[in-house]
Order: sequence, then C-alpha cells, then structure tokens
Amino acid sequence: MQRAKILENKLYLYLTEFFAGMSVMAVELGASRLLAPYFSSSQIVWTIIIGTIMIAMALGNIYGGRTADRDPDPDKLYRRLLISAVWIGAIPLVGKYVILLISGALVLTISNNFLILAAFLSCMIVFVFPLFLLGTVTPSLVKYTVSSLDEGGKVVGNLGAFNTVGSIIGTFLPTFVTIPSVGTAVTFLIFSGVLLVLGLLYFISARRRLVLCIVSAALYLLLAVVGAFAPTGGFAFWEKDLRYEGESVYNYLQVRENEENVILSTNVLFGVQSVYKKTPGLTGMYYDYALAAPLMAGAEQGGKDMLILGMGTGTFAVQTERYFPGNHITGVEIDQKITDLARAYFALPEEIPVTTYDGRAYLYGDKNTYDVIMVDAYQDITIPFQMSSVEFFTMVREHLNPGGVMVVNMNMHSEEPGNINEYLADTIASVFPAVATVDVPGTTNRELFAAMDKGVLAPKHLYEAEGEKGELETLMDRVMDHLQPYEAGSRLLTDDKAPVELLGMSAIDGIISRELGYYQDLFRENGITGVLDQLN
Repeated sequence: MQRAKILENKLYLYLTEFFAGMSVMAVELGASRLLAPYFSSSQIVWTIIIGTIMIAMALGNIYGGRTADRDPDPDKLYRRLLISAVWIGAIPLVGKYVILLISGALVLTISNNFLILAAFLSCMIVFVFPLFLLGTVTPSLVKYTVSSLDEGGKVVGNLGAFNTVGSIIGTFLPTFVTIPSVGTAVTFLIFSGVLLVLGLLYFISARRRLVLCIVSAALYLLLAVVGAFAPTGGFAFWEKDLRYEGESVYNYLQVRENEENVILSTNVLFGVQSVYKKTPGLTGMYYDYALAAPLMAGAEQGGKDMLILGMGTGTFAVQTERYFPGNHITGVEIDQKITDLARAYFALPEEIPVTTYDGRAYLYGDKNTYDVIMVDAYQDITIPFQMSSVEFFTMVREHLNPGGVMVVNMNMHSEEPGNINEYLADTIASVFPAVATVDVPGTTNRELFAAMDKGVLAPKHLYEAEGEKGELETLMDRVMDHLQPYEAGSRLLTDDKAPVELLGMSAIDGIISRELGYYQDLFRENGITGVLDQLN
C-alpha cells in the first residue's frame, strides 16, 4: 500500500503526537467533571480516574508497539484515531446514562465501598477504550518517524516533547477556558473534533477509506447536534423544574425551585447543599440550630462580628441578620459562581459582603477577630482536609474574641465507632477546652459549638420575644436543653494525616445501607422484578 504523502512531513506526525497527548489530558479532566455530579470530585474519585486512564494507556502502549512491528500500516493508527474521536464525542451524551445504570445496579447489590466500585466501573466502561486507542499513538509514531537508528534518540525525544507540551495545554485549557465557558459536553466535542480532523486529513490525503471518513464525520456531527439540542442533555436529566444547571471551575451546580423552597445541589446523587425558604421564618434545618452560636456570643444586643467560612448561598447569614440584627457579617466562599447564584436566586442581600477565597487561606491573611465563626465548608460529600485539621482549628481559635464561639456543621452523622464526625469532634476538642454538640432531628446533621471558656456554652435563653422571635425562642430553648458536652477522644485529623475521603465514603456506605437496606434485601430475594413491583 502506498504511503500517504502527508506522512512525508514529520511535522504532521509530531502534531499527531501533540494533539493525542492534549486530548488524553482533556478527557481526563472532562472525566472528573462528568463523574463529579454523581460521585464527587474527591481524592478517591481522582485516584480512580488517574488509575484507570494509566491502565488504558499502558495497555495501548503495549498493543500499539506490537502491532506497529508486526504490521506497520499508518491506516490502522489513524482509523483508531477516528474511532476514539467518535467514542469521546459520544461520552457526554451516553456516559451519564451508563453511570446511572451502574450506580443503580450496585446500590442494590453491595453495601460497602459503593463510591469506589461505582466510579471504577464507570471509568472502565466509559473511558478506558478510547484512551486505550490513544495509547497506541506513541509507539506507532515511533515506527513511522524513525528512519534510521542514528536519529532514533532525537526523534523519540521530539515525540515525547510534543506529547508533553500537548498534555500541558490539555491540562490548562479545559480547566480555565473550555469547561467554565462552554461546559463539559462541548469540551469533549472540541477535543474529539481535533482527533477527528487528524484522521480525516490523513485519509483524505491518502485518497482512501473515504467511506470511513464520511461515516465518522456524520456520526460526530450527529452527536454534536443531538448533544446541543437534546431536551435531556443535563446531568440531572430527570429533573423537570430546574431554574439553573451549569458548571464553575469548582463545581457542578444545580438550582431547583418549588412552591416553598429554592435548593442548591452540587452533586446529583448525594444531598442538598443549601435551601432557601420563601416564607420568612425558621428553615427547619441545621441553620436554625446553628443560631445558638450568636445567642451564646451575646449577638442579640448587636455589635458583634461574625465570619462564615463556607458561605454557600447565605442561608445562615440571612437567618442571623433576621433574628440578630445589628451585627456585622462577613462571608467567605471559594466558588464565585455560588455567590452569584446566591444573589440571583437565594435572596442574599448585597450588603452582606462575600470574599471569593479558600476559607483557610482567608484566615492566613485576615488580621480581624470575631465573636462568632461558622465553619460550614463541604467539598461535595466530604470536608476539605485542610479545613478539618488541628492546625486549621488552631487558626480559628486565634481569630476568636474572648467569649467568642465557633460553630461547625457536621453532616453525614453516623453511630458507627470511628466515624468522620468523631474524628472531627475529637480534633476540635484537642484545640478548644469547651465543646458541646446537638443533633438536628430528622437530618444527618449535628451542630458542634466550641469556645475557650466553658461558661460561654452554658444554656442561655431569649426573653421578651415577640412575633417571629417567639418561634426562635422556643427553638433556642430546645437547643439548649439538648446541648451535650462532648467527651474528647484521641482521633485527630492533622495536616499530615486527614483521611476525610475514606471516612466520608464509609459514612455514605452507612447511609445507603440504612436508607436502601429494604430494597437491597428485596432484590436479593426477588430480583429486579421484586424491586420494580414494590416501587410501582
């Protein structure tokens, strides 16, 4: 078979290596965004993504090297590029259904390590094959590019350099440009389109396999059109009343609304991050119980300074301003997009300032001290490790005024020994001599209050309350009556060792077991038909 003229120019081979390396990294980053709404973007999920992609690339390297030696036909390489381009282009359209199918199957069949198994199987099925094909690029190009042993080292070095530079661009471009501006789905289409063009240029230059070119281009265009106009194109395609669905640098974001509430979620499968009640009054959620912190600090008289680390949509700030007016509230939120949504959908007043920054980094540069510090920072389904350690809570303590109170929202409450909240409470108790907790009924939340003076956490009550404050007074009495001093243990989280992802995963397994145990038993006894009959 006659060698295509385009391969006589080594620059084209180097560009193939460049764009293949760029596409691998872009797909890896896109994979994290595709999986994050369902499984979070924790270190566990990143480990699974990186591990499975490395498996795919290693197998591709082996297969590509062997086939290049046995049958050095460039047609096969560029055909693999076309196949990988179409597969990658289909991922945003089909991948979410595969993920949900896998999750639905596993949630009924396993009780432990759900997050690991579901994310791993999803990666293996959705991403391994196209990246395996891309893994064949480098060894194949070495075969086509090296014309003599005298230049072998130079050519391999150049190919490696082009691959590395492409990988660098493929790392930064999706994160800072394409995903924030056009989203994950279009990002997949952009980089798969680059691979498609590489393959088409080769076959058009060689004047063969034109039917393959036409079919590949048609499939890609079909995927692009369907992806752009499909009514079920979102991550949460079953939701009918979404006010907003989009992505930021940090999160998948979803705002939905009903007659009573506006709700923010950053994860499709697990939990709600913020709720805004349209009717003024208490929310019935953990924000209400956290209002005991301003009460303990004497905020009913006004003039107190409060800091909220993990502002979210500002529900706690709004409630504090409503029930304890005359105080100064400052918020810190790492995701500017969440703050924008808070202003647009959650009635966060403009006069409450919010700084876009990491909570711990903010404390490093902040010279102010506060009477109340609220810590409510969650990264998807767990706590950022840097805001869970002894070192972090020591910084919080140093930013509290005498008589000040720190309140921490602890989610994923579990009665299992050694759960994530025990670690968190023990860590805080190693820094603060006075720690007390209260459970929020009907939720998995527990509020923890900490101070340097045990007298600060002594029961306090609101008096002469009228109107809305009558409701608050009743709740504060209930909180104070159920406040339990915490007996410190020895489970500590530090900057050096804070396995919050594994602890969070264990809590999720417990939640799944409690909430879906009945359906798991039903599936084991009667199969999927028994579950479907029960649901109907």
